Amino acid sequence: MLRWLTFVLRLAAVLLKSRRNLLLENLALRHQLLVLSRNTRRPRLNRLDRALWVWLSHFWSRWRTGLRLVQPDTVIHWHRQGFRLFWKWKSRPRKAGRKSVAPDIMVLIRNMSQANPLWGAPRIHGELLKLGLAIAQRTVAKYMIPPVRRPPSQNWKTFLRNHRSSMVSVDFLTVPTLIFHVLYVFIVLSHHRRRVLHFNVAAAPSAAWTAQQLREAFPFISAPKYLLRDRDSIYGLLFQRRAEALGLDHLHRLLKAYFAYYHLSRTHLGLDKDAPEPRRVQGPGEGKIVALPQVGGLHHRYERLAA
Repeated sequence: MLRWLTFVLRLAAVLLKSRRNLLLENLALRHQLLVLSRNTRRPRLNRLDRALWVWLSHFWSRWRTGLRLVQPDTVIHWHRQGFRLFWKWKSRPRKAGRKSVAPDIMVLIRNMSQANPLWGAPRIHGELLKLGLAIAQRTVAKYMIPPVRRPPSQNWKTFLRNHRSSMVSVDFLTVPTLIFHVLYVFIVLSHHRRRVLHFNVAAAPSAAWTAQQLREAFPFISAPKYLLRDRDSIYGLLFQRRAEALGLDHLHRLLKAYFAYYHLSRTHLGLDKDAPEPRRVQGPGEGKIVALPQVGGLHHRYERLAA
């Protein structure tokens, strides 16, 4: 009984398949006759005609035998074209989603990260909030330029270029007189603008006199960071002590500048990205964004200034 049931089911499947192939063959022939009956000298298959044959090639295994108007390779080419168009439509850009970041804001983020290599995304994001630019911190991190890793050492030329604004030199010049005496001219020279900051003349300079010249050349608020001299014995203990005192003066001035920046400009995560002394948020209509160097250019404050 089971064998007879299996035989009947197989026979029904064959008959249905034959019936299906017959219907598809009939459809293919009638379609080609319809194309030939069009009032044109050279009938051409439009998009609907091509779509029909792409469908037939997928569901009818003997579609090549019923094709008369074009070559089978042409139908395969149509199928590939349709596949490409489908995925192009499926991959089209959607309007929904996050708003794109304006190009000028991208440039501003890159400039901030380059001018302030010690800043991370939270610091730059805090500055942008004070400029009225409400974007996500993750977006800031995306467009930041990573700091360039440099070796810790630097050559003498680089050192001079980085510190010449806080560097002075001291030296003696000799001037012979008409009566064959020699006078000594003590000069203090600034490397930043090649200016002579102080000079004095002595017939017989001593270590105490030379140390006093430093005291007169540099008041409390204008001490240099670096002082260059030769190994003359006149630059003795008194001179060195005075030079060390100038270093303390310079540190005092640097700390004063940093704490002013810390209280007035630096944003903090614990203060909702505001400074200890609150900073006003500036709107986009208040002017162009400019960078104000602070703490000798190690940090910057960004503000909007009217043109």
